[in-house]
Amino acid sequence: MSDGHGHRNSSTALIVVLFILLIIIGASFMGGY
Repeated sequence: MSDGHGHRNSSTALIVVLFILLIIIGASFMGGY
């Protein structure tokens, strides 16, 4: 069991999710305004 790899994977997934959320929020603001 490698905890290091899991941690790195989780961090990457978190960044990807945040990026997607940012794009969705940005698109929502563009559409709303």
